[in-house]
Amino acid sequence: MAMSLGSGTGDHADPMMEINTTPLIDVMLVLLVMLIITIPIQTHAVKLDMPRPNNNPPPVEVEPVIIQLGVDFDGTITWDGNIVPDNATLEGYMRRAAKQDPQPEMHLRPNRLANYGQVALVLATAQRNGVVKIGFVGNEQYMQ
Repeated sequence: MAMSLGSGTGDHADPMMEINTTPLIDVMLVLLVMLIITIPIQTHAVKLDMPRPNNNPPPVEVEPVIIQLGVDFDGTITWDGNIVPDNATLEGYMRRAAKQDPQPEMHLRPNRLANYGQVALVLATAQRNGVVKIGFVGNEQYMQ
């Protein structure tokens, strides 16, 4: 703690130009101590609702079965590369596939020159027999 006493020359001493900060620092330290004391003690625990342990084994992921359907330019329908001879056989294949659990995916790949009626026949047969996982594949090559 320093204190300036002036130059000490007579009655005409220069007035002190510095502010005495000692009381200000003392007050700030008291306030800081009071603040630290009054703050409640923080607990470092986080309350979480954790799930209960499950002793059952996780379900086994089954690879989806994919059936490749094709409609050629001459109206020939193929089922996984095998030629389907008639509509009754196609109905049987679709019925059998619709009953499987999980139902297989059917990827329909019509030829660019295929008759629309033949493609519509395949789609109608699938709908009639309850096949819901059917989609067109290979059309990207025709998009310009």
